[in-house]
Amino acid sequence: MKPHEKSEKIIIRYKQYLKLEKSLSDNTIDAYLTDIDKLFAYLTLENIDYTEVTLDDLENFSAGLHDIGIHPRSQLRILSGIRSFYHFLVLEDYIENDPTELLESPKIGLSLPEVLTVKEIDALIGSIDRSTCEGKRNCAILETLYSCGLRVSELCNLKFSDLYLKERYIKVEGKGNKQRLVPISSRAITELENYFSARTQHPIKPEFEDFVFISRFGKNISRITVFHIIKQLEKKINLHKEISPHTFRHSFATHLLEGGANLRAIQCMLGHESIGTTEIYTHIDRNMLRKEILEHHPRNNQL
Repeated sequence: MKPHEKSEKIIIRYKQYLKLEKSLSDNTIDAYLTDIDKLFAYLTLENIDYTEVTLDDLENFSAGLHDIGIHPRSQLRILSGIRSFYHFLVLEDYIENDPTELLESPKIGLSLPEVLTVKEIDALIGSIDRSTCEGKRNCAILETLYSCGLRVSELCNLKFSDLYLKERYIKVEGKGNKQRLVPISSRAITELENYFSARTQHPIKPEFEDFVFISRFGKNISRITVFHIIKQLEKKINLHKEISPHTFRHSFATHLLEGGANLRAIQCMLGHESIGTTEIYTHIDRNMLRKEILEHHPRNNQL
């Protein structure tokens, strides 16, 4: 078997491993395979077999990512994908030792996500023209994003069979096909019901009838469309912040924490596997607390 043929078969098995054993989403699997493509391109240029890679080879590859200007956070993600691949090779007995065990990751400073104030969220939603079916849908989208702290992919895949509006809950399928129940606000429910009354104005393709949010093409709405909706509203109200669908998720978590919610409860609602992922919001809260102290404490207002 030629080395090229051998590597292609390994990649197919690795993809099956990610899908069936790790239960990763198609988007995450594609990202992992893209990471491996980058490594294989480098190894081909250096005439190195992927089963004979050493720590030095990987460190040189990592240094090359830095040299061509790839952001440290992107470097971190690529190296994470490569670690996963070599873990798989060891697990399946293709190699004996994992060359990534001592591979260091690039240092990344704490990057706090952009957060919207309640006033800014109200301004964004208030700028939508509710007289159209599309406007009603967009209102419902933003209220649901903010009310439930959803990832944009979770919103796009939301189905009527996931809605328990009388009980004021929705069922969400997150990363790794893990399901969670999330409370939904009365305001979001109202906007959803307003949208439902207008939703049938556009034809819906039969296989997409159960999806809540429908595009003009009769299919479930895409992540790109949600992103464009938000960017258009950002320009419309002249908001001087770089925002995306994920900004509503960050704002949801931050406002809960500011209101006194327990960090573990926020973790459950966001669907974070690790509490460490949720703890970034404590940094946001501390920064806001410091700002409040500096602005309002009497000792800081003295001449």
